[in-house]
Amino acid sequence: MGRKAIVTGVGHYAPPKVLSNKELEKMVDTSDEWIVSRTGVRERRILEGERGSSYMGVKAIEMVLNDRGMSPEEIELIIVATVTPDTMFPSTACRIQDALGAKNAWGFDLNGACSGFIFALQTAAGFIESGLHKNVLVVGADKMSAIVDYTDRTTCVLFGDAAGAVLLEPAREEGYGLLDSILRCDGSGANHLYMMGGGSLYPASHETVDKKMHYIYQDGRTVFKFAVTRMADVSEEILLRNNLTGRDVKFFIPHQANLRIIDAAAKRMKLTEEQVVINIDRYGNTTAATIPMALSEVFHDNKIRRGDYIVMAAF
Repeated sequence: MGRKAIVTGVGHYAPPKVLSNKELEKMVDTSDEWIVSRTGVRERRILEGERGSSYMGVKAIEMVLNDRGMSPEEIELIIVATVTPDTMFPSTACRIQDALGAKNAWGFDLNGACSGFIFALQTAAGFIESGLHKNVLVVGADKMSAIVDYTDRTTCVLFGDAAGAVLLEPAREEGYGLLDSILRCDGSGANHLYMMGGGSLYPASHETVDKKMHYIYQDGRTVFKFAVTRMADVSEEILLRNNLTGRDVKFFIPHQANLRIIDAAAKRMKLTEEQVVINIDRYGNTTAATIPMALSEVFHDNKIRRGDYIVMAAF
């Protein structure tokens, strides 16, 4: 069967500043009732001051290392999933490595947007499975408040700031660890979800700033339709491929983008309410942080037991 990677530590961090729907009502033409009924979000966290995604990533990692009883010097690789790096370069992984004092680690950033953590997790697993490394940190961290236009009511109600982290090591027993994954992307949807400014195509200029090109843009209806179908498809597919049904799953941990999307995927898998991990009401969509945050919360609430199957899905 070969060597498998297993998660041996989890951690998360959400900034203390809460931005509630009631407060958003004062900033933009919306209402608590509208936001909750369409998205499931009641509040989100905002990282204040001159701090970037790396600050939250370090906080999440510190929880992991404390739980595991491991020193930063033992870390060999740090992979950071983010669309809001502190700077284009040096990478957020390098900033985290320095702040932690993980002097023996190398690292890099991975930009997979809301699927970033899943992509990074599988990438990290490859380094473990190959035998190249014996411990790898995977961080999902996004300061979405840095790229959200708080005059655009279609997007500003959705997003928040947070980080989650996991430690991967070689599994000691057969049948445990990251057992399977299905990874896909579809670049044909580029016009429906993007941030146009700041890259090599449209470098920062007065014009790009004036046109609000450095904010996230989303065609909500199109993205919603795609997400409902594809997240359900891939979740069902991975169960079938492993001869499992919804009854075998302890927890389904979906990307927290919209409660209606989560409900649709869970229904397709024939899951009960208790099997679905939801924290979108408290944090909103924290992009690459949603899944590791939710995983860390259920673990620290002592809800995960040996032998439990967990399915994670993003889009």
